Amino acid sequence: MPVRPYDVARTRRTVFDALLEARGRFGGNKEILEDADRTPLTYNKLILGSFVLGRKLAGLTEPGENVGVLIANSAGGMVALFGLMAFGRTPAMLNFTAGTKNIRAACNAAQVRTILTAKRFVDQANLTGLVADLAKDYKIVYLEDVRESLTGLDKARGLLDATAPFIARVKTDPDSTAVMLFTSGTEGIPKGVALSHANLVANVEQVAGHVDLNPEDIVFNPLPIFHCFGLTGGTFLPLLQGMKCVLFPSPLQAKNIVKMVRETQATILFGTDTFVNQYARQADEGDLNSLRFIVCGAERVKEETRQTMLNRFNVPIVEGYGATEASPIIAVNTPDHNNRPGTCGRLVPGIEWRLESIPGIDGGGRLFVRGPNLMRGYVRVDAPGEIQPLPGGWHDTGDVVAIDKDGFLTIKGRVKRFAKIGGEMVSLTAVENYATSCWPDNLHVAVAVQDPKKGEQIVLLTDFAQAERADLLAWYKANGAAELALPKRILKVEDIPLLGTGKIDYVNAQRIAVEKPETAAA
Repeated sequence: MPVRPYDVARTRRTVFDALLEARGRFGGNKEILEDADRTPLTYNKLILGSFVLGRKLAGLTEPGENVGVLIANSAGGMVALFGLMAFGRTPAMLNFTAGTKNIRAACNAAQVRTILTAKRFVDQANLTGLVADLAKDYKIVYLEDVRESLTGLDKARGLLDATAPFIARVKTDPDSTAVMLFTSGTEGIPKGVALSHANLVANVEQVAGHVDLNPEDIVFNPLPIFHCFGLTGGTFLPLLQGMKCVLFPSPLQAKNIVKMVRETQATILFGTDTFVNQYARQADEGDLNSLRFIVCGAERVKEETRQTMLNRFNVPIVEGYGATEASPIIAVNTPDHNNRPGTCGRLVPGIEWRLESIPGIDGGGRLFVRGPNLMRGYVRVDAPGEIQPLPGGWHDTGDVVAIDKDGFLTIKGRVKRFAKIGGEMVSLTAVENYATSCWPDNLHVAVAVQDPKKGEQIVLLTDFAQAERADLLAWYKANGAAELALPKRILKVEDIPLLGTGKIDYVNAQRIAVEKPETAAA
C-alpha cells in the first residue's frame, strides 16, 4: 500500500484511543498479537482483556500512579500495559537486566510504589532474588494472582466496557505521560524519560508517513519492551498500523527465534546487528526467506551482516537511528531503492534539526532535534517525580552526524566517544569499525583511558583470542587508516560486556580497560 502522508492532527490522541481506532480501521476480528505461546489475540480480544485486567489493576493502584512493569515480551504483558493506560495509570518500564541498583534508582526517580510482574516470568528469568529484594520496599503484584481474582461480574463488566470503549476508558490528556522509560545506562546511571501519548502516537505516524507499511505484514519482535526500539518500533507500530505483532521473550535465543520466524512466516524482523548476526549463523536455508526486510538500530550494522542476509536469504537490512528521548525513531532507511547502506536513512516527517560544529571534528556536527515525538522531559534520581523539560524543545542527542545533500544521515560517533590524542580528535567508533573489518567474526569495543604523555590513549577490547596489535597495524597500513587511531593496547576478554538491549556496555568496558591493563596484548 502507498505511504500515508504524515498528518500531525492524527497524533492528538492517546495510545489506547489509537488502538481503538486501529480496530475500527482493520476490523475487530483481525489477529493482531501473538507470543511464544502461539495463542493469537484479535483486536477485540486484546481490547476486552485490557478492560477486564485494567479495571482490576485500577483497584490496586491510584489514578495517575506510575506503576513499575517488570515483564518480558508477551501478549499478557501488552494486555496489562494497555489496561493500565485505559484507566489512567502510567507504566514505568523496568529493565530487568539492569541489576538491583539501577532498577531501584529507576523506581525512585519515577516514584514507583507498585511493581507489576508475573510469577512465570520471574521463575524463567531467574529473577526470584531480585523480586524478593524489591518486595522489601515496593508492593509486588503478580499478573497470575490478578487473573485468578477475576469474577464473573468482572468479566461481564469488561464486556460492557468493550462495547462502549470511548466512554468506559478514562479520558486522558494526549500530552500526559503515557510511559516512563529509562535510558540504557551505557554512560552512567539511567535517567527516566517521560514520553507522552502524543509523542508515541506521533512517532508511529511519522514512520507510517515515511515507510511503505502493509497490513498484511507480520512483524517479529524479540527486542525488549522496556527499550523504546522494542516498544514503539516493534510493538506499538504494528499494533496501531494493522500489522500482526509476534512477540518473543528474549533476543538471545537465536535458535528458537529462527524457528519461530519460519513458523509464523514473519515478513519484518526487528533487531540489532549483534543479534541479527547470531540469527544468520543459526538459520538453515529457508528459515528466514519469508522476511521482506529487517529493521536494525541501536548499533551500527556491519557490512558483513548486511551481505550475509542478502547472499543467504535475499533479505535486505534497513538501518535506522533514534533515541529514547525521541520515542525513539529519528531517521530510518526504507526497503526500496532509497535504502542507502552505511547511512541511517532520512529523517522522519516532522523532525526539525540542526548541527553544531565541534572543534577538531570535520565532516559532521553535534545533532540537535525537535519535533512532536520528543519527550516531555527527564526524570532524575536527584529530583524524583519532577519532569524536567527540554530547553526550547530541543534535544541534544550527543551524537556527531553528517547529513548529505539528499538528506541521508550518517553517524560519525558520540561526542563522548572521541579520544583526544596529541590534540587530535579520534573517533572510537571508527576504531571499532577498523577492528571489525580486520576481524569480522568477533566483537570489539574501543575506549579511551588517560595517558600521561598524549592526554588519552585508545584501548581495544576484543573477544578474538588471536588478536595482535601487529596484525591490526598491518590492516591500517594496507587500508590507509591513520595510525593515530591505532589502539595503544589490545585487551583480550572472554566476552564483550553487553546491556540487555544488545548495546555495548561502555561503563563496564571502561572499567575493564582501567582495571586489567596487564592482560593487554603487546
